[in-house]
Amino acid sequence: MTRTPRRHELPDLAPLIDQALLDPMLSSERLQEGCDAARHFGFGGLCTTLTHLSAARERLGAPGATRLIAVVAFPFGAIPTPLKLAEAEWAAAHGAEALDVVPNLAALADGCSDAYAEELASLCSLGLPLTVILDMARFNDSQLALAVEAAIDAGAAALQTSNGFGPATSAGQIQQLRSLSRGRCGLKAAGGVHSLEQCEQLLEAGATALGTSSGPQLIQALRTPRPSSSSDG
Repeated sequence: MTRTPRRHELPDLAPLIDQALLDPMLSSERLQEGCDAARHFGFGGLCTTLTHLSAARERLGAPGATRLIAVVAFPFGAIPTPLKLAEAEWAAAHGAEALDVVPNLAALADGCSDAYAEELASLCSLGLPLTVILDMARFNDSQLALAVEAAIDAGAAALQTSNGFGPATSAGQIQQLRSLSRGRCGLKAAGGVHSLEQCEQLLEAGATALGTSSGPQLIQALRTPRPSSSSDG
């Protein structure tokens, strides 16, 4: 039987949520609603594409509690480094406060740690906090170890489990990242995070942020009183 987390079992959840507005069919109305919800609930971040970045910056207003995050080379990272740099520079110039970047996964597959790390270092040099979006469901153990170490060496502020196009992220993946990173960077769980039970498991495993398109629903579920039962003690 699935257990529903009690309120006291979760921390103040809203500041840990990076609300994702990444749907390629995202309308202007939905973007505005998402920005308003992020401010209302006090989410830690709002993550969107370059197409919507300027409008999101305008809707959120001056930098505040909710960081505006831009994705770069999303979702697969399969563009040349100069184009990634151009995307990142454009994002910085149009109000992004942080970057979520898909790295050179082809270099990683070839075992070319230098190319992988040098690209990330050049992006980190722009001065914005950078989260490296991994694809843990497809990495073998050696690729994951290489990806984590090289990203941290390059100056990454955090690692993310997934781009959201594969299976739902798991507590086991966060535990892997926690073991490999050894407290040297943040850990963002993303991909299929839609329930309070998942949030609880991921945070207990060591996640420092949750990337999700379901932020408002999660907070509303957390605030909804549940009927007491004998099992609640």
